[in-house]
Amino acid sequence: MDMKRHPKSCLPTPFQRDLLACVEGGLPLVSAPYAQIAARLGVSEETVIDELRDLLDSGVIKRLGVVVRHRELGYRANAMVVWDLPDAEVAVIGRQLGDDPVVRLCYQRPRRLPEWPYNLFTMVHGRDRAAVLEEVQRLAARHGLDRVPHEVLFSRRRFKQRGARYATVSPGSRSEPMDRMQPEQLERA
Repeated sequence: MDMKRHPKSCLPTPFQRDLLACVEGGLPLVSAPYAQIAARLGVSEETVIDELRDLLDSGVIKRLGVVVRHRELGYRANAMVVWDLPDAEVAVIGRQLGDDPVVRLCYQRPRRLPEWPYNLFTMVHGRDRAAVLEEVQRLAARHGLDRVPHEVLFSRRRFKQRGARYATVSPGSRSEPMDRMQPEQLERA
């Protein structure tokens, strides 16, 4: 099994791709999740932890975390705030907004002129629409964007919310995501 890669490469090895497929749907909710993943992949728990650390260190994955369903926590309003920034300033302002604690997502997209002049997108959550609008005003003021054209687009309905998934696996492969496994395949804590 090839688990080594060239130090300059950011491309995951075949083993790391299998590992990513196992964890992309979430860690199993058992007392020793890495051991369960290791058993699934036929390696040691230490290997799983080391390989995940390597993927984090190399930037292939940014972090391991949970996807919080904000509506269930009482945050009923969320809005995509779209900004029409000068192209030369998008990278700097995007980093600043991305570092702001009220911004949940921040990314650049191409304009679609003449109908869509916006090139920076940020997501802001709040308990209600008024709270989100106030937070957007404070966000704009903190970053000197009061006079920058922008729109606040509130979500109307959530159809899907989960973390990103990239692996394509065939049913029954050893890299099947843990959340697709049958209950009898999962260890009970």
